[in-house]
Amino acid sequence: SLVLALAACSGLPTAPTQPVRYDLGMTDLAVPVANAAASSVAPVPLVLAEVQAPGLPEGLTAMFYRLNYSDSQQLRAYQNARWSLPPAQMVEQRLRMRLGLERPVLSGKDNVRAVLADKRSIAQLRVTVDEFSQVFDSASSSNAVVRVRASLIGQDRRGGNVLLGQQLFSAQTPAPTADAAGGARAMAVSVNDLATQLSNWLQRYGR
Repeated sequence: SLVLALAACSGLPTAPTQPVRYDLGMTDLAVPVANAAASSVAPVPLVLAEVQAPGLPEGLTAMFYRLNYSDSQQLRAYQNARWSLPPAQMVEQRLRMRLGLERPVLSGKDNVRAVLADKRSIAQLRVTVDEFSQVFDSASSSNAVVRVRASLIGQDRRGGNVLLGQQLFSAQTPAPTADAAGGARAMAVSVNDLATQLSNWLQRYGR
């Protein structure tokens, strides 16, 4: 009977494996020395709107990848790996951290006047994520690719919105390993690179 019991137990389904969850890590975001010099004029605050990702399934934390050598138009997802948050939220968190090193960063929910007491206006940065995936050029070589569109919105004298600038930004980083863990490490570098690009772009507009 013991043998029969063991045989019956061996036929039981195995417990489902919990997916490993990744985030962008604790990355050093020190301000470059050239930008850390004190200024007599306080920087103008910036409103960072909620980051959108219209090209990705809304609210999903799946880690996506593409096979350039097979079918680059198919977005695939790792079965046992997830992001800790949807990509748009992770990008927004990292942008707030990086941009906040050089100017005050507000959200759309903050009830702040659009024009400061010294007549300088507060602009809004809108960011949409167009690509956030690990792209394989071969079975052993991949890059973490991030592409976003940034729009800087200001106000005219009558309080209407005016487009101050718009630009596409992209960053890609080779993954150290051809798996989800390597893709996550490379994606953290790509997002940090992208955040620095955006910060430098904003400074050209005095923001």
